[in-house]
Amino acid sequence: MTRRIAPKNEFAKALKAIRVARRLSQEDFGIVSSRTYVSSLERGNYSPTLNKVDELAEVLDVHPLLLLTVAYAADMTKKDAKSLLSRIEGELDSILS
Repeated sequence: MTRRIAPKNEFAKALKAIRVARRLSQEDFGIVSSRTYVSSLERGNYSPTLNKVDELAEVLDVHPLLLLTVAYAADMTKKDAKSLLSRIEGELDSILS
């Protein structure tokens, strides 16, 4: 598997997909962002900071890594996505040991 950088529009798709799956409106993010900022993120006009990813994930009630994983795995098959997660698990094990 080759390493690739997720373009900001893949994060945009991930944010919107998870928001819709959670049945949340853009207005539901009012405690961390304005509706227009969330809309801009979903259109790929902005790239969020890591702090903002954390805040968005909190509203979505998901771990921030899920947002990033969905963005990076957007064009992968389910099998490739599982392989990516296994690779990450192995890399994490080697770093933490």
